[in-house]
Amino acid sequence: SRLFQQPANLRGDYPERLNASHSMLIVASELDAASRRIVEYLSEEHGLAINTAFFNVFEADGREWLTTDFLLDQDEVEERSERKVRAPWSGYYFVNAGLGEHRSWEDMKRYGFICAGGGEFYSKRLQQLSVGDEVFVYDKGNGYIGYGVVTSEVVPAAEFVTPDGPLFDQPLAEPRMKRPGAAPEEAEHVVGIDWRKTVDPSHAKRFKGAFANQNIVCKLRDEATVDFLIAEFDVEQGA
Repeated sequence: SRLFQQPANLRGDYPERLNASHSMLIVASELDAASRRIVEYLSEEHGLAINTAFFNVFEADGREWLTTDFLLDQDEVEERSERKVRAPWSGYYFVNAGLGEHRSWEDMKRYGFICAGGGEFYSKRLQQLSVGDEVFVYDKGNGYIGYGVVTSEVVPAAEFVTPDGPLFDQPLAEPRMKRPGAAPEEAEHVVGIDWRKTVDPSHAKRFKGAFANQNIVCKLRDEATVDFLIAEFDVEQGA
């Protein structure tokens, strides 16, 4: 059985952001190095409102004194967190490429598609995309590698037709995309894309603090990331 199952009576996607207004303060007398790195990573890389307050008690002149200090500059923590508060939708979509055992960036570029599979939980996310939608594609842990426009809505990969015929009749850099012997719900599903600009994963576009998450598809809202991608991928707005 699957570890995570979407309740049968729920449809659509999970919220892109939960409890965005919450902040966390860890109170401690000391913090080990690994925990420090985790707090710093969550705050500096993901804009999470998290910090650590250190409290120490000491005695001087016959009196007890309490001192406090923060691991991170609290003003900077709050500023980063405020930048992450939900912003209006930019009109662009974020898409995870999911490169690996069943997916090749070369195939996606050559035949004009993005894909997801391994279960309905994943492939159904592609249903968010409609013809004409603009997408920026992200290589997990690396950066953004492509910008394109949706040309056809989601279908099983076996039914996707390229200009030269059915996708699975074409030479594939990653033939395991066909998932031979897999149940229908496990199959790869494909959305057609007209690529406007792509780069090799070794030249992925990124900057510190750029938006990224583990969703298959979601709406891009982070203004700094959108501005960066528009410039890096030579997007002609309103074209």
